Amino acid sequence: MAINHFTVANEAPGLQAQAWREYVGRIMDVPVSRSQRKHGFRGEISTYVLKDLIFLDSRTDAVCQVRSPGYISRDGMRDYVFHVAIEGIIETEVGGGSRKAAQFVPGILALDMNQTMRMMRPASARVLAFFLPRHVVEAAIPDAEAIHGQVVNYSSPLTRLLFDQLMALCRTLSTLPPSELDAALRRCGELILAAFVKQTRLESGQRAAVRAAWQDKIRLYIDANLYRQDLTPEHILQTFPLSRPSLYRLFEAEGGLAAYVRNCRLREAANELVLAPETAIAEIARDLAFQSPAHFSRVFRSAYGMAPLDFRAMQLDWLRP
Repeated sequence: MAINHFTVANEAPGLQAQAWREYVGRIMDVPVSRSQRKHGFRGEISTYVLKDLIFLDSRTDAVCQVRSPGYISRDGMRDYVFHVAIEGIIETEVGGGSRKAAQFVPGILALDMNQTMRMMRPASARVLAFFLPRHVVEAAIPDAEAIHGQVVNYSSPLTRLLFDQLMALCRTLSTLPPSELDAALRRCGELILAAFVKQTRLESGQRAAVRAAWQDKIRLYIDANLYRQDLTPEHILQTFPLSRPSLYRLFEAEGGLAAYVRNCRLREAANELVLAPETAIAEIARDLAFQSPAHFSRVFRSAYGMAPLDFRAMQLDWLRP
């Protein structure tokens, strides 16, 4: 086990918040306020690196920490992290600010480091963080990205046992010999994962209903906007308060969101070819946002087994109202 302790206490007060930002900035941005520059900032963090587990114990003054799309694109951090509020309150926004998870004492918050988040500590806080590898969490929890922003409460025998283990860990963290500390950290990590596995199973039926409702809503939107030139996956992502992985997962069975939109447009084009025989094929291709008439003909032939002109000539009755 590798252990590292970091503190800003040795910095000049005006530089303490900036020192914290530089240290934490490997994986998150930390905006520095005018008040922090003027009055100083308290921040310390202990890091324990085990095989398949990283544990952090941090104490800070009020602070904001953000994981933006830019950070996600630049670093290789893709673990899941589980935050335990020991002292203070944490408010975390996920899904582009569409969902807010309030974490009071005590509580466990799950975050997917492959998704954006904004975490506020409005006052002094002590927070424990357990980083678990992506493959470990996803092997235990189907649809693991969906736990991003979820909080587990201590309301079951399993989570009450977990609470006791976490409090014992806090009391003995600085005194346990390495072998016992290793075992205690792993035990807490395993219990946290087990708690989210149980919560996920209990909520699986509810999530399936929610997914179906979102699918219906997005499909209706796509059908109503097929002629919009900007109807792209990015546009749909900006229109609905879903994370990119969640949105794309809704259309996995369709070959992906872009493929679903393209296929809907091809179906609309097939209708236009038969029901509006006076409309030029190039105009249909342009109105439905295909790159060019040649591109439209190529993807249409791939989908229907014939060129658009041949399809129109067949005048298929099954397409008529």
